[in-house]
Amino acid sequence: MSAANLESQIASGRQTIKSDGYPMSIGELTNLYRDGELYINPAFQRFFRWEPEQKSRLIESILLGIPIPSIFVSQAEDGKWELVDGLQRVSTLLELQGLLSGRDGNPLPQLKMTGTKYLPDLDGMVWEDDDSTICLSEAQRLDIKRAKLDIKIIQRTSSPRTKFDLFQRLNGYGSPLTAQEMRSALVLSVQPDFYNWVEALALKDAFTETTRLTETDVEEKYDIELVLRFLILHNWTDVSYTAFRNFSGVLDDQSVALAESFPMGFDRLEEIFDETFSVLSSEGGPDVFRKWDAHKGFSRGFLNTAYEVVALGLGYRVANRMTYRTDIKNAVIELWSRDDMTTRFATGLSTETRLTRMIPLGRELLAV
Repeated sequence: MSAANLESQIASGRQTIKSDGYPMSIGELTNLYRDGELYINPAFQRFFRWEPEQKSRLIESILLGIPIPSIFVSQAEDGKWELVDGLQRVSTLLELQGLLSGRDGNPLPQLKMTGTKYLPDLDGMVWEDDDSTICLSEAQRLDIKRAKLDIKIIQRTSSPRTKFDLFQRLNGYGSPLTAQEMRSALVLSVQPDFYNWVEALALKDAFTETTRLTETDVEEKYDIELVLRFLILHNWTDVSYTAFRNFSGVLDDQSVALAESFPMGFDRLEEIFDETFSVLSSEGGPDVFRKWDAHKGFSRGFLNTAYEVVALGLGYRVANRMTYRTDIKNAVIELWSRDDMTTRFATGLSTETRLTRMIPLGRELLAV
């Protein structure tokens, strides 16, 4: 390590990321979207989940002249822009004007605003209407159109992965997106077809029957994370603490690598997934991923530790065409009857430490 080496790394990083920026009015940005020169990946709309109150506060800020954080776009080879960060803000501004298209390509209705702290009379107001009492005045609409946004542009000469790294960094600074929602956005940017394939796996009956996730878990894409964990880890070779260090980053990198390699060899991956969860569903149902107690029986909630042992353990043996146990419930009971599977052991470990112990345990437990 030295200052000279650090300077070299800084210079290299600056060459990788080339950006520009300038202020642009909301009206100009709106025209770019209307003309097809600003692209919002329709699949990203699944992450647009601001409540009406949050959307109205953004409009309030613009009308009051409060600065709005920068919008980041990536310049494609054809010169068009793809939105990288600012989905909630840009989508709200387009929805306000009745210009935002939904995932099906059809326009969404104008945003109906709610009252805010400083502008309570925004309640029930829309952008434009024949009834002038329920819409913004022409002057107010012009104020919004002329308000300036700071646009940061990642130039097309940048490294191909730059926009994914940037999206992740920007959303790490207090964004409401979960780690998996950010990961999903990265994967969608790389290969939408791969993400759609993963979503289809997460909707399969055998998977949903065994995991039984809550609505909140599904909304925050935890089902997608579990599918990705299975695809990445079921046949993982280096089961060491070092290999799992910064596990969220490992999932990011491996998910992107899978997306980039799609669809070669993925028929076999789907076969492994189907066989694994078909066996788990038919031989145990949701109990396979629940904790068992000799006095209370099976608990009611999904447990990630059980998933790492049972799903990954069985998946490993299926992938390598090994024989495996089919008395899954008995295997789960044996798992939780072990002296080392105390509550503290199962919940008090770091992800890295837990995986180094649970993955080998599952491969051994499911062996005939």
